[in-house]
Amino acid sequence: MKFKNQTAVSEFLLVGLTEDPELQPLIFILFLSMYLVTLLGNLLIILAVGSDSHLHTPMYFFLSSLSFTDICISTSTIPKMLVNVQTQDRSVTYTGCLTQSTFVLTFAGVESCLLAVMAYDCYVAICQPLRYQVILMLLCVLLVLLSLLISSAHALLHILMALRLSFCTDLEIPHFFCELAQIFKLACSDIFINTLLIYSAANIFFGVPIAGIIFSYTKIVSSVFRMASAGGRYKAFSTCGSHLFVVSLFYGMGFGVYLSSAVTDSSTKNAVASVMYIVIPQMMNPFIYSLRNKEIKTALRLLITGKPFICWLINNVEAINQTAVSEFSLQGLTADPALQPLIFSLFLSIYLVTTLGNLLIILVVSSETHLHTPMYFFLSILSFNDICFSTSTIPKMLMNIRTQSRSITYTGCLTQAGFVMISAFLENFLLTVMAYDRYAAICHPLRYTVIMNPRSCVLLVLVSVLINTADSLLHTLMLLQLSFCTDLGIPHFFCELAQLIKLACSDSTIDDILIYVSCCVCAGIPLSGIIYSYIHIVSSILRISSSGGKYKAFSTCGSHLSVVSLFYGAGLGVYISSAVTDSPRKTAVASVMYSVLPQMLNPFIYSIRNKDMKEALRRRITRKVSLL
Repeated sequence: MKFKNQTAVSEFLLVGLTEDPELQPLIFILFLSMYLVTLLGNLLIILAVGSDSHLHTPMYFFLSSLSFTDICISTSTIPKMLVNVQTQDRSVTYTGCLTQSTFVLTFAGVESCLLAVMAYDCYVAICQPLRYQVILMLLCVLLVLLSLLISSAHALLHILMALRLSFCTDLEIPHFFCELAQIFKLACSDIFINTLLIYSAANIFFGVPIAGIIFSYTKIVSSVFRMASAGGRYKAFSTCGSHLFVVSLFYGMGFGVYLSSAVTDSSTKNAVASVMYIVIPQMMNPFIYSLRNKEIKTALRLLITGKPFICWLINNVEAINQTAVSEFSLQGLTADPALQPLIFSLFLSIYLVTTLGNLLIILVVSSETHLHTPMYFFLSILSFNDICFSTSTIPKMLMNIRTQSRSITYTGCLTQAGFVMISAFLENFLLTVMAYDRYAAICHPLRYTVIMNPRSCVLLVLVSVLINTADSLLHTLMLLQLSFCTDLGIPHFFCELAQLIKLACSDSTIDDILIYVSCCVCAGIPLSGIIYSYIHIVSSILRISSSGGKYKAFSTCGSHLSVVSLFYGAGLGVYISSAVTDSPRKTAVASVMYSVLPQMLNPFIYSIRNKDMKEALRRRITRKVSLL
């Protein structure tokens, strides 16, 4: 048997659920339907919770976080399967496979942790109702961010261990996505440590949350049985009914898949069984909460019918601690009601163009085998980040305009600020990594495949995500310590960190210092890396004798240079605007230049200025037309 080092592995083959060509159209339609139902159902839950002030409680904040996680789990697996079925190409790149495994591990871990957190929320609400607001209001954002950070670190550990493995000639994964256990089975090298790590992590990331859930419900049942009235017992149990169903579905399906793998040696049957825990729970969760929860049903009905929502009156006080802050008010770009329809239409169009453009880049890169290179791998990650960046800000703004409500919950505001920080700083890091990729390709062409091997590609992206998540968590933890006054209006269309700090009554010196230090580290260092890379690139190109060679070398960097100039130029423009004007509204309008426009224009820049992307897009469109 011939052994290959992992650096020589370029791609795996996803066998899928069946190899029968007659069943492929049925599977495509079935999974596309399930994905759309999952996406729409969970998105409706998020919108209903965000738009109804009655649901601005820890319980529903955790529910909206669970719905977002369900969307991410489904998006990590099903779209790639649909692309493979539609293109009749079962390949997935080495880096793409490890990246998919990372996202599946991360969000599966987050889901497990969130279910435990929601059980703790029920426990506090029933067993310690008088201390509920004090305990949960401070912990909401922290618990979600810690779940994300721990799960990301756990996934990174597994992937780092996977990068050490070598693989043989059999690279077929008998599954519809890159499951970590199936990847290990293809390895030629010793996987004892990897297998041991899987079992240890499973015990920790699933055993500990299950133990927490059991402990919480033991206390809950004990407290409920001590209640005198039957009505009180029913009301207490009803608040936990939906959560119990979701827990039973998620862990029951996982246990069923484990038993299936234990009693059968058929990889295809195991793959079919795995649909029960990686697809079905994510699709069913919105139905469980909408059918069994009266408040969610009411909020969904109001959201669908478009009726105005009931706003709660807030008593004015001189100064209130952050634990009593229930919501902020996003002032938006303008207070003129006549301009609201125009702004809604404009930003809805921008968001749709951004999402579709970047999604098209991801689909083209994943389906065209000649684009399975480090450069286009980083481009697809950049496109995914641009979608996340836009999704963090624009949908909430559109919902506020449509419902004529400018409010955003305290926890929702901090969560939005956290995701905006992660996406913005990750964009910095990705642009730097892409500059380093061009530096290696032009200055060290003979060593390019060694320098930018799949292990390095995945590691660079994962480290970038981990650093930016930790930075965002640090800022959020510092924000939790601030107290706010009666003026809770944010003169912006999203929760920007600097604007939040300006509203604080307490001393924010440390927060201001932390912002400047963070900008120097997470923005200044990446920019320095880009400048350093291009100095060496220009120096190498000028040493090329032929003008054709110089042009070819420059053309590979043209798109990236345009994107870098747009992103940092827009950021510099916003900084200058905030320095020369005292109007927060003008600064908010200027911030559109870095938080909205670059994400929309990036796909156009890469599709217009990049010959490979243009040809791939043309082939894909031609293929679609010929099928019609």
